[in-house]
Amino acid sequence: MKKYILIALLLFSSKIYCQKVIDGVEAIIGNEIILTSDIETQYQQYLAQGYTNRGEIKCRIIEDLLYQKLLLNQAKIDSLEISEQEIESELEKRIRYFVGQVGSKEKLEEFYGKSIIEIKSEFRDLINDQLLSQRMQGGITAGVKVTPSEVKTYFNNLAKDSLPTVEAEVEISQIVLKPEISIEEKERIKNKLETFKERIIKGEDFKVLATLYSDDPGSAKNGGELGFVGRGDLVPAFEAAAYKLKGDELSDIIKSEFGYHIIQLIERRGEQINVRHILLKPKVSSTQLMELKSEIEDIAKQIADGKLTFEKAALDFSDDESKNNEGLLINPNSGSSMFIIKDLDPALYFVIEKMSENEISAPMIIQTEDGLKAYRLVKLRKKTSAHTANLIDDYDKIRNVALSEKKQETINDWLEEKIAKTYIKLGDSLKDCTFDHKWPL
Repeated sequence: MKKYILIALLLFSSKIYCQKVIDGVEAIIGNEIILTSDIETQYQQYLAQGYTNRGEIKCRIIEDLLYQKLLLNQAKIDSLEISEQEIESELEKRIRYFVGQVGSKEKLEEFYGKSIIEIKSEFRDLINDQLLSQRMQGGITAGVKVTPSEVKTYFNNLAKDSLPTVEAEVEISQIVLKPEISIEEKERIKNKLETFKERIIKGEDFKVLATLYSDDPGSAKNGGELGFVGRGDLVPAFEAAAYKLKGDELSDIIKSEFGYHIIQLIERRGEQINVRHILLKPKVSSTQLMELKSEIEDIAKQIADGKLTFEKAALDFSDDESKNNEGLLINPNSGSSMFIIKDLDPALYFVIEKMSENEISAPMIIQTEDGLKAYRLVKLRKKTSAHTANLIDDYDKIRNVALSEKKQETINDWLEEKIAKTYIKLGDSLKDCTFDHKWPL
């Protein structure tokens, strides 16, 4: 069965992909229209990705666009609304994506010939329509659920020779001990930053000091400069301080999850700012690391002697957020507790690969996101081998597929109903396509 998706038109894609075409109306769906350029933009994107079956691809694009416009038309009939905050958030996300593609916001502005603010303004209505379509689709399937018996029936109806292979997966818990930064070390860092601040006030170049001394390697090579960013792009404490600056003002010493900073404003463009900073990270002494290792070895011994469960030890001693979930790690890509073993960090992979279920690793030293060294114990809660999907081991995966199929059936029913009730007129150039649904030709 063909799966309908919302084609998220990439911001600025007409500039990047679309050849010059004579625009015209290709289809009318209620109060919405599809233009020749809408189709050509999507078509050029697919060709750029290496698709060769051109006729089939173009017809698929057309039917997806018909579906989007039908959703949008109904969303407006139902008076659905998207907030300015939601639109701004989506615009920022797409701006960040394209900045990553071209290298900087300045290059993006140069490429498009407009400021970021002007680009946002031009594409605001497009983003609003896309979000409306997505919300309409979400509403159609919001109440769809599957029962265990439906999952079982779905699985039993699958052809046994076409059952998918599930890759080897693991479920992991951890206890992480992070070193306590001494008051003396914190004061040393602050005093050093105060010295830098005084030197800058007296005329020394911030950029030179950042290049020589900042612990942020990414910005240090650019004299501490971050480039233009918007609200939400920076960690909260840093962002709050940066947005308060005026002119070329220097901030007070700011503490963030990465260490301590001083910040200087370079330029402000509306809600966009460009700043430079010097980051200094507290150092952990070898003595502190030895004490930390001794502490985690003692915890491991208590678990091995049966005096403490791993889960209770995680709650009582771990310095990681996972402590509140018995130390269980959650896969950010799937939202489940299972990780495909080959996707693990290599250092962890080589440890886990040799472990058995319920085995606990020896203490291992790691580097946390803020760059500090810490110690970790890992428990392998569950380990599966690559296997053909079955209901016992893979119930959640099969349930998700069954639910997806049921949602698609609900969308198909909705489509059939709305196509019959909505004014739809397709241009002659679209009538050679074979569609999955009965659009009026």
